[in-house]
Amino acid sequence: MRLALYQPDIPQNTGALMRLAACLGVALDLIEPAGFLLSDRRLKRAGMDYLDALEWRRHRSWTAFLEARPPRGRLVLLTTGATVLYHRFMFEPEDILLVGQESAGVPDAVRAAADARIRVPMRSGLRSLNVALAAAIVLGEALRQTGRLLEDAAP
Repeated sequence: MRLALYQPDIPQNTGALMRLAACLGVALDLIEPAGFLLSDRRLKRAGMDYLDALEWRRHRSWTAFLEARPPRGRLVLLTTGATVLYHRFMFEPEDILLVGQESAGVPDAVRAAADARIRVPMRSGLRSLNVALAAAIVLGEALRQTGRLLEDAAP
């Protein structure tokens, strides 16, 4: 399982997602261009020292990401425009969970390339969850369903 960030534009959210992926043992793909420098101090503060424990790849573009994408991995887009609820979706171990830009989501071409589109149910009239929170909710369920949710060995 992988987590992919499409052109993220808020360094604190990117840092939080990198930390999430490191802690849950999930690889991360960062699809550029990002809306900030990857050396940004806000990114480093949010990711803290967890970035050394993260398996991650930078892709210079959407096309470069598609070229490097594992052949068996389905691209599962988290989007408020989806009709399928995340907890009713059947995840597979090779899935790549894709989140869009905090400010704009993903363009139509990226949406069309997704093998599946899912959403987190929310109260009517509210726009969206923070992208890092939505990813954490869905990633937890995906790992649970595929038997990859880590069992904590610490007391």
